Amino acid sequence: MQNITIGSDVMRGYIDLIILRVLCDGDSYGYEISKKITEISENSYVMKETTLYSAFSRLEKLKYVRSYPGSVTGGRERTYYALAEEGRRHFRHKCDEWVATKDLISKFIQTERTD
Repeated sequence: MQNITIGSDVMRGYIDLIILRVLCDGDSYGYEISKKITEISENSYVMKETTLYSAFSRLEKLKYVRSYPGSVTGGRERTYYALAEEGRRHFRHKCDEWVATKDLISKFIQTERTD
């Protein structure tokens, strides 16, 4: 399969899902979450810092995640993010929605393509 770039407008709809998925593995802070996203995507997607932190703000307002202060070795303060139960429910819903979306779109592209 050829390497295809996915448009940012497509990815925009899945940013919350991606972050919630990473937080399913446990509490973390922004830089580590960003690294994990890049790792899981096998370097095919790097989330911009502004995108990540605006998503954190949105997810907190929706009560899908909660933040709390923490520190790392060396005493540097970091803000950690934790997945709330409502966020876990929302993640499962978005996963189901993704499967339904993928199935629907597949119906339109299953016909043989001519290049």
